[in-house]
Amino acid sequence: MIRILLADDHALIREGLRHILRESADFKVVGEAADAASTIALVRTTDAHILILDLSMPGRNGVEMIRQIKIMHPGIHILVLTMHGEHQYAVRAFKAGASGYLTKESAGTELVSALTKIAGGGVYMSLAIAERFARNLHEPLETLPHQRLSDREFDVFRRITAGETIGEIAEHLCVSTKTISTYKARILEKMQLPHGAALVRYAIRHKLFEDNDES
Repeated sequence: MIRILLADDHALIREGLRHILRESADFKVVGEAADAASTIALVRTTDAHILILDLSMPGRNGVEMIRQIKIMHPGIHILVLTMHGEHQYAVRAFKAGASGYLTKESAGTELVSALTKIAGGGVYMSLAIAERFARNLHEPLETLPHQRLSDREFDVFRRITAGETIGEIAEHLCVSTKTISTYKARILEKMQLPHGAALVRYAIRHKLFEDNDES
């Protein structure tokens, strides 16, 4: 029996995952969490094989959480299940220690396949993400400005380009507005851009985030 933890701030998503997993005799959900702090506590106190993790829960950057969880519990496998289909997020998640990456548009059968492969020590990437990787193989080998950003800075960068205010970003990440303003200034400095509008233009030009794609 493969023991599963669910970490997602949307109760409907967790309910849907439980429903899918109940259809298989191979899986058992042994714990749930709805934010970053409770996820860390759950991993620390509950014996499980796989954590299904949403990247955008309140309180912490998802990629940072993966890194912390793998340090705290190296034996647990992490399957990212997220709205973020951008390959930049997948790259960062795998580098942090994730074993799999699925978008929430994936079918239930794919979720079961991913969990089965990960439980056996493998790595799983959805076809959609693999195709995005392939489309971006033409990227130059030298480091692009956005690749200089830390995981937290990259998350703040995405939120800025999505139109979130400094206050909204601070509330979601459970930090002060001053902290987010400092991140924004650091992002602009690292990317050598003059203001927030330039960040949006950069994201569109490099097709970094699906919502910013020109179509």
